[in-house]
Amino acid sequence: MHSISEENYIKAIYHLQEGQALVSTNDIAGRMHTKASSVTDMLKKLADKNLAEYIPYKGARLTENGVQCANQIIRKHRLWEVFLVEKLDFSWDEVHEIAEQLEHIQSPKLTNELDKFLNYPKHDPHGDPIPDSNGNYVKHTQVELSNVELGQEGILSGVVNTSRGFLQYLDKHEIKLGSKIKLLEIEEFDGSCRIKSDTRELYISKLTADSLFVKIK
Repeated sequence: MHSISEENYIKAIYHLQEGQALVSTNDIAGRMHTKASSVTDMLKKLADKNLAEYIPYKGARLTENGVQCANQIIRKHRLWEVFLVEKLDFSWDEVHEIAEQLEHIQSPKLTNELDKFLNYPKHDPHGDPIPDSNGNYVKHTQVELSNVELGQEGILSGVVNTSRGFLQYLDKHEIKLGSKIKLLEIEEFDGSCRIKSDTRELYISKLTADSLFVKIK
């Protein structure tokens, strides 16, 4: 059993190490909003538990045990998000912070029963894949809207930014998972885009386009 603090570090390293051989102490400190010295202390603890490999002055990466642990934390988080949205009528901008607390419940049976109760969902309310009990998950091909060719139409399949403000912005413009989005125009000056969604045409910033994943039809 791991502490909440340990699990938070494991999840942070997991997200940071994608595509990287090692994650620097400073990068982890930035994500965790803490001091580098505190990160070093935690990395030594995780290394002692065979959850991370720590190389002083270079960085750290998760071991196989650490990756498996991270997948199970993420699994719980995303299952709870599905439960909150589908069964308790929370909106998709409300669930992240609550799931951050629920993800630390140490009961594999509860997690498995929750998965069964929800009929084994493959994605959370933000479009992110949900690992199964073995850490496996279904990957789908998707691209950032900003990388779609002019005139192409796709289905909104996920969001990079899950902050409450951004999700409320999407709700305001009636953009949700499953929405059809067609890229009509890209402004050369600043990369802003004119798009057509299910209900309207609108302009969005490059930051917004970079934060939307679509599957091309």
